[in-house]
Parts: sequence; C-alpha cells; structure tokens
Amino acid sequence: MDLARHLRYFLVVADELHFGRAAELLGMAQPPLSQSIQRLERELGVPLFDRSHRRVELTVAGSLLIDEARRMLAAEERLRTVMRKARAGDLGTLRAGVPPDLSAPVLHALLSRIDAEIPGLTVDLLELTTAEQLRMLDTSSLDVGMVDHPIGRPDLQHGSGVELPLGVVLPRTSPLARSAEIELADLTGHDLVLFPRETAPDWHDLLLERCREHGFAPARIRHARNPEFLLGLVLAGHGVALDQESTARREPRVTWRPLAGRPLRRHLSMVWPSTGTHPAATRFAELATRVVAGDMARTPLAAPGAAAPWSVVYTPHLRN
Repeated sequence: MDLARHLRYFLVVADELHFGRAAELLGMAQPPLSQSIQRLERELGVPLFDRSHRRVELTVAGSLLIDEARRMLAAEERLRTVMRKARAGDLGTLRAGVPPDLSAPVLHALLSRIDAEIPGLTVDLLELTTAEQLRMLDTSSLDVGMVDHPIGRPDLQHGSGVELPLGVVLPRTSPLARSAEIELADLTGHDLVLFPRETAPDWHDLLLERCREHGFAPARIRHARNPEFLLGLVLAGHGVALDQESTARREPRVTWRPLAGRPLRRHLSMVWPSTGTHPAATRFAELATRVVAGDMARTPLAAPGAAAPWSVVYTPHLRN
C-alpha cells in the first residue's frame, strides 16, 4: 500500500469535505478517490469520514489524522530531499587523498571552497603519496585521490589535470641563481634532491629519464619526502631540487629558476574508481583541480626583469 499517496488524497478530501471537488483538484475521477479513502480506512481500522448525512464530515479519528498525516508527509519529503542531496554528492563523507607537498594556502583554499560550495559534505582529507593513494583506492578505503602521472591505471577514472612546469630550486647564493633560466645540463656535477621512488615510481623514473636526455645525470640522489626537508638539504648545499615554483616560496633563502625549453612538467589529476564511484567524487575533483591550478599560476620567482617564464596548463580529462 502506498500510504503516503493515500494520505495526500485524504488531506485534500478533509480540506474540501466534498469528494467531487477533491477529485477535481487532484485531477482524477471520483470513484478511484473514494476507493483510495476506503482502503485507507480499512488499513487504519477506523472510519475517517461520516457519509451518513448529506454533507461529508470528518469523524473524530479523521480529525486526529490530519496533523499526523501532515507530519508524516513532511517527514517523507525531508527524507527524499536528504536522499537527493546524498545522490548528488551534497551530503555525506568523502575520503580524499592529496599529495604531502600541497601547501597550507592551497589546503585552506580547498577546504574553504568546499565549505562554501558543498556545505553538507564532510571531506576527510588525507596526506598521502601517489603510491599510497593508489593502494587505498584499490581497497576502497579512499574515494578519490590527487596523484602524479603517469600511473598506468586504465581502471581508474581521471578528472581534469594540471601541468606544473618544474624549475631548479637552489640557494640564492649559488652562481646559477644569477641566470634568468637554467639548462638541465648546467646542473652537471650537482646532487639532486628528489622524492623517494616508492612514493610515485612511474613519475620518478620519467623525471630522471628526462634529466638524462637533456644532459643531466645527477652525481647522487638524495631523497626528501616533504618540502621542508628538501629545502633544508638545498640550503645545506647537499644538492639542487627540481620542483615547482611554489615550493621555493616557503623559504626566503632559496630561489627558483625556470628550465630552458621547459623540459619537465609535473602532471597532477584527480582519480577515482570506475565502479562504485562516490557521488561527490567528480564534483570534488573539479573543484580541487581548479584550486591547485589557481595557486600554482601565481607570479613566478623569475630573475629580476625577466618575463614570466611559464604558465600552468589546465587540461580537461588528463589521461595516463
């Protein structure tokens, strides 16, 4: 029995106290309306209308049912609204992974945008490497993640991507800092401070391959898992780093110089499972990508008087 439908019919009849007018308002014939009310009375076990006189009157049970019916129908509408919002990704909890090097301003901007645009959504933001995110996506312990490409995972859905040009992070006192831009081959003899291979194996290997192709074979590779450790090693003279300009903003004693020809670009995009997708995954992915792209597109730390050496590239639906 569709109780909600029968209660809606009942309320119209109760307001009109006339089956003909009620049927007209409901856009239906009178016999089906009468049958609906009779079925409701059988279901509840009480008469709702007194039909013994010329005019239809509410019984005591019918009068008591009016408020209860309105409360029940309002509760049903609230339930349906909540379910619609959940289906649209406006409610619930989303478990999202982001890279450990995402800066505090980016995290603040991202969480602020979520609160403003999807206030009913709770985002459980986790600081995870690409490899960690992929493992958690495989075990369904993560709903969406921001990863470094390539990843070689055609089983995952990919959102829009951001391409971040990499340059050289080095001490301001370095002779190379006097150059407006640097050739990769100019770094010959320097150690390289780089993220550990296990955090993003494919991206790690690709970056080193591009370095070798352009004449730079690092004398030694020193690993840094977070930007602060990377900057500490660079300041101590233990190597140079190949990173985006935003990393250099964290430490005034280092600087960033673009690479000639822009041979290195970091590719980031949001990914999520192809099946069992969280309703909020695609919306969050687009919002997060735009926030990251907007932050990385700030004026770069180029040499004084030099033109802006690069721009962030926003690519819809970046693939492997």
